[in-house]
Amino acid sequence: MRRILKYLTWTLGGGCLLFAGWLLLRIFLCDQFVVPSDSMNPTLIAGDRILVNKLIAGARIYKKLEFGKDIPLRSFRTPGIRKVGVNDVVVFNAPRGYDRNRIEFRINYVYSKRCIGTPGDSVSVRDGYFRNNRHPGPIGDTGQQRRLHETPDSLIPRKVLRAMPFDDRLFGWTIRNFGPLCVPQAGTRIALDLRNYKLYRQAIEYETGGKLTYSGGQALLDKQPLPEYTFRCDYYFFCGDNVSDSKDSRYLGFVPEEFIIGVVRRISFSEDPDTHHRRPDRWWKRVE
Repeated sequence: MRRILKYLTWTLGGGCLLFAGWLLLRIFLCDQFVVPSDSMNPTLIAGDRILVNKLIAGARIYKKLEFGKDIPLRSFRTPGIRKVGVNDVVVFNAPRGYDRNRIEFRINYVYSKRCIGTPGDSVSVRDGYFRNNRHPGPIGDTGQQRRLHETPDSLIPRKVLRAMPFDDRLFGWTIRNFGPLCVPQAGTRIALDLRNYKLYRQAIEYETGGKLTYSGGQALLDKQPLPEYTFRCDYYFFCGDNVSDSKDSRYLGFVPEEFIIGVVRRISFSEDPDTHHRRPDRWWKRVE
């Protein structure tokens, strides 16, 4: 009987240690996600299992385990190897977690996209091709961007063609010609004219928790004049490689740094989600 109890104790203890190790691995080092769509095609396709490295940007640690509508994210980030950079493929929480036209955190609503702009960058799209004032090289999949460049506007549905902030009189931006747009950086001060109000309203409301409006030629935060604003947080601009079919920052706007989960490094496993046919040629493939 004593031998059986000893065996059960060691088994239970070993199981607890394994579970704790697995949990710590997911929290601090690496996690796995399943790609549900082809918005990152051809880099990632539906059915890919991707490994997300949390050491690069630092692991996000929750201060409070309370999640839901109208509950703000409370977290801090462990020291990372480096910041997220242009061309990194990143997993992050969707910036409009509850689709209420504002930045909101939703814990299990995540996207995987490519970083087009980092804090302080000026991003744009010219004739279908991504541009970044600090990054002279190609960004994303230029083959997909060439397809967009060659596709007439008449063949693209209007709801797909139009891009944020959806003001055709003041901007008229589309997924083919967009920007330039400066990505907010902590410490950067902007004048809140009508143009900047349209571009940065969601970020300002996210940081202040207030309601930003524009009336009588001036911006009002909770009905109080706000002629200028200094950003408190860093933001990123993410887009899918499948530029003609991707719900991303061109429609949703900026992503707060604290929404970032990690950088995708490899595809661990892949199978067709419809046929369950395995794709061994994609197993352990490096993501770039």
